[in-house]
Parts: sequence; C-alpha cells; structure tokens
Amino acid sequence: MPETSDLFIFWAVVTARFLIPLTIPGYPLPGIILSLVLDMVDQTLFQEFTNLPLEGYQDYDKALDIYYLAITYLSTLRNWSNFFAFEAGRFLFYFRLIGVAIFEITHLRLLLLIFPNVFEYFFIFYELVRLKWDPKVLTKEKLITTVAFIWVFIKLPQEYWLHIARMDTTDWVRANPSNVTILIGWAALLIFLGWWLLRDLPPMRPGLIVAASYRHFPFYSLRAKKIRDNYTSLRFFDDFLHYELFEKIVLISLLSIIFAQILPEVRASSLQVAIGITVLIIINTELSQWFARRGTRWKSIIREFIVMAAVNFGIVLAYDFLIARFAGSISLPDTLFFILLLTLNVILYDRYRRWQIWNQAETVVFAGLGVKK
Repeated sequence: MPETSDLFIFWAVVTARFLIPLTIPGYPLPGIILSLVLDMVDQTLFQEFTNLPLEGYQDYDKALDIYYLAITYLSTLRNWSNFFAFEAGRFLFYFRLIGVAIFEITHLRLLLLIFPNVFEYFFIFYELVRLKWDPKVLTKEKLITTVAFIWVFIKLPQEYWLHIARMDTTDWVRANPSNVTILIGWAALLIFLGWWLLRDLPPMRPGLIVAASYRHFPFYSLRAKKIRDNYTSLRFFDDFLHYELFEKIVLISLLSIIFAQILPEVRASSLQVAIGITVLIIINTELSQWFARRGTRWKSIIREFIVMAAVNFGIVLAYDFLIARFAGSISLPDTLFFILLLTLNVILYDRYRRWQIWNQAETVVFAGLGVKK
C-alpha cells in the first residue's frame, strides 16, 4: 500500500498540474512556462521522492498536457488584441489537436511530426513580445514568418528527436560530451533568428506587461446598447445553431476522443464519444441560454462551474446507462474526472468568446462612429 508521503506528493503534483494552467488567462507567460516546467519534471519528482508505480500516470500525463494546451488557446479568445495572430494561433491549435486525436487512434508516431505543436511556442512568442510592445505591431508578414521559423527550426527537430528517433538529450550528451557544442550552436542560431524577427519593431515601452491585457466588457451598460444598435450582425448566443456552438462541438469532441483513447477501460468508439459529447454540448448551450433569458448573470465562474458540472455529471450517468445497451462501456470514475476538465473548457469558451465578440464589435462600431474606445 502506498505510503502517506507518496500519496501527498502525488496529489500535490496532480493538483498543481490542474491549477497552474488556470493562471494562464490572467498571467499568460508565467502561467505557460510554469505549466511547461511542471510537465517536464513531474515524473522525475515521482521517481526521486516516491516509490509509486508510474505506468498508469502516463495516460493522465498526456491528458493533462492537452488540458493545459486547451486552456492556453481559450485564453487567446479573451486576451489577444492582434486578431490575425489569434486566427493563426487558432489554426495551429486545432491542427495539433487533430493530429493528436488521429495519433491516439492509429498510434502512428509519424503523425506527431506531421502535426507539430507549433501553437505552444507561437503563444510564448506573442506573450514575449507583449512584455515590451503592443502586439498590434506584429504584422501579418512577421507573424507568418514567425510561424515558419518555429515550425522549421524548433518544432520539427524537436518532434523528430522525441517521437521518431526517441532520443534523450541527457543520454546523448553523456554518450559524447562534445555533442554539447551542437546544442550551443543550435541555441545561438535560434537567438539570432529571434533577434532578426524583432529587429525592426518600434522602440520598447518602459516596464514589463506581465498580466493579461484584456478588457472586461460591461454587457449590460449603455455602451453595450450602442453596440447592439449599430452592429446588427453581433451574435449573443441566442440562436440554436451558430458558429460558437459548432466550434464548441469540434473542440470538446476532439478533446473527448483523445481522452477516450488515453483512458483505460473505455470501450466506446470515437463515434459514440463524439455523439455523446455533441449531445452534452447542445444541452449545455441551451441551458446557458435558458438562464440568460431569465436574467441569470454568472458573476462567479465558480458558481457557474458547480451548476454546470452537476448537470454534466447527471448527463454522464445517463449516458453510462444507455451506452451499455449498445455493447459499449466507460470507466465511470475516470470519465467523471475528465468531465470536470471538459466543463471548465466549455465555461471558459462561453465567457471568453463572448468577450472577444464584444471587443471586436466595439472596435468596428466606435471606429465607424468616430468615437475612441
């Protein structure tokens, strides 16, 4: 039986891996760097300070990686003022997510090279620039060049090294200490290319902007009424079918298919998972609209999370009963754990996507009216 100290360390690390990504929307750069570091050292911590078997943790490790990547993407909905950078980031995020989903189904490692995780480093680049500049100085050409630079010089070598060659950098250097000169040369090349990308930006502003730069829009203010009156194409999640519902279904279905492949004792097909999640998202969306039509305002994201998690737990229990009738099954404890992650993603998407729509609308409306934001 595991010792109490081992269990304490295990749950401390798992809790940190769940909570630290939640800092990314508020403090993007420190949040993602801490998430990356913890992802790199968590299994080392277990090996050094506990006697726990780690076979089962490998699956949860991969799922938590996808979880913090999704939180990172959702933070761009709220925070990023450079809309072309957001569109580029969204493409890179879904490109990687699709690749991981196909990989988990086929286990073809080449897919991780074909669908590299460029989004993560693109996010870090954007937030590094935001420390000293307004991100709107990043032109389309510079952003496209940045994506190409990250893709070719960082992620392709990294993905090949990790997933195709299956090499460990520490072992590689130990085998031949002179290999460290190759790493130094590669790092110098990356630094030079990074300088080349930023060489023609305007002068840096004083200080560092670490906290997220976002505008919490007052949905029920007179300013909001002016936008509604002048921007008739603005959507408020009032229609049953709309772009936001479609993206939520795609996002959560991909996450769920990945989780279903990772989790042990899941005998539901990807199609069954996708159908079940589609039903769950539609019910969630319609329930949110029902609350909104009755004047419910979720001032606390924790309160909204508790209500929606309770609803989703009920849906999962019903789905567990029904899927058994069609020769499928799910691991109920694991599924309930991951439904918490999915519920959180849905809530953050609903909130942050609406803020993004409002802020884009405000830019369009008040620019057309000749009014400064």
